[in-house]
Amino acid sequence: MNFNDKLREYVEFTESNLKRYNAHSPETEPQKTLIDAMNYSLEAGGKRIRPVLVYAFCEAFGGDYRTAAASACAIEMIHTFSLIHDDLPAMDDDDFRRGKPSCHKAFGEAAAILAGDALSVLPFEIIADDEQLSAEQKVKLISALARATGKSGMIGGQVIDMENEQRADVDEANLRNMYRRKTGELIAVSCVMGGICAGASDEELAAAAEYAFNLGLAFQIIDDVLDVISSDEELGKPVGSDANENKTTFVTLYGVEGAMKNASEITDRAMKILEGIENNAFLREFTEMLLRRKK
Repeated sequence: MNFNDKLREYVEFTESNLKRYNAHSPETEPQKTLIDAMNYSLEAGGKRIRPVLVYAFCEAFGGDYRTAAASACAIEMIHTFSLIHDDLPAMDDDDFRRGKPSCHKAFGEAAAILAGDALSVLPFEIIADDEQLSAEQKVKLISALARATGKSGMIGGQVIDMENEQRADVDEANLRNMYRRKTGELIAVSCVMGGICAGASDEELAAAAEYAFNLGLAFQIIDDVLDVISSDEELGKPVGSDANENKTTFVTLYGVEGAMKNASEITDRAMKILEGIENNAFLREFTEMLLRRKK
């Protein structure tokens, strides 16, 4: 199967399972607005990068990617919850996400907050209830996902990002730390969760995480560049928001060309790590695709 067909298979599998895990039922009819708001954001599109990484690493380490359905959907739900909350007026105050009104614009702020809250806890339920995973795998997955999401991970990174808006002394070390937590931790745990589902060794999981932290940093630097050179239509949200919010980025520090050079060098390091993983063809193409993306 070629790269595009495999990518399509992973994405379609993700979409079908997201619908299954958050479907309406007679019992949840009183919570219809909440479930609609959750699904509105879950189904808003996106590249499904994190679920794809879960599946790809599961297969790279010899597993059946279908056993990672709960893990892949769990990470996408966590990512979606973070986007809903990021867009709120108290945070980034963005009215559009992926070309559609943000959740708080479509459903109101209170419903958006609650939809994000619900999407932050549903992942742990679907992993715990999964019938294809062992108890040991479930504990490892839940622990890794909680750590990557919380104070030392994505949420901690968001706090650093917000506080940086009030600072004039943000340097590269600060940016790397913030990006590692805000973006890198969820990308890294995606790769690690795929490995856990495949029964990978500790050494293999460490290699997956190291690859992912490089990928996550390169991904965020490309985001910095796209915020400057893209258009609202291409990006699906307002461009120039980093400058409007007084954010220091790799583009601020090094310019567009310098930022792209950094992203390319970091991607090369990620590729080097993949050389130690036998079944790496899909992951190599996927990594290249993310470096070249336009949105």
